[in-house]
Amino acid sequence: MKLDLEQSLASMKAQLTRYCEQKGIENPIVVGIHTGGVWVAKELMSAVETDEPLATLDITFYRDDFTRAGLNPKVNQTSLPAIEDRHVILVDDVLMSGRTIRAAMNEIFDFGRPASISLAILYDLGQHELPIQADVIGEQLNLNPDQRVKLSGPSPLTVSVIEAH
Repeated sequence: MKLDLEQSLASMKAQLTRYCEQKGIENPIVVGIHTGGVWVAKELMSAVETDEPLATLDITFYRDDFTRAGLNPKVNQTSLPAIEDRHVILVDDVLMSGRTIRAAMNEIFDFGRPASISLAILYDLGQHELPIQADVIGEQLNLNPDQRVKLSGPSPLTVSVIEAH
């Protein structure tokens, strides 16, 4: 399966611009989830009118499988501005079960109460285990159970479908 990354990103940018206009979202905080979500969020920044720099989240300690998986040897930095009563656009590369997004929202709420959180996803695999839906989707994919999407980057940003082991 060949994925068109540029087309998916272009679709996300157009959708995100329309979404913000329709919802009256002004000067949002764009938050990328490490690592792939940060790379995608950087690509989306041109489609969002905001004075805020890109914010980042590392959800390692918020994951519900943290005790099973153990300590992640590469912990990235969380960098969030004041989010109280602000609109947040949460960005990740792949939405599969929804557990990463749940962990990200838990961390965001530890920093304050945003006015809203909108979800922008590059690839939605439709395998949700939690009631979490994206507001902006680059592409909806139907993969075989043994396949996964792998985003590599940040420069150049590439995507492939790989066999999971």
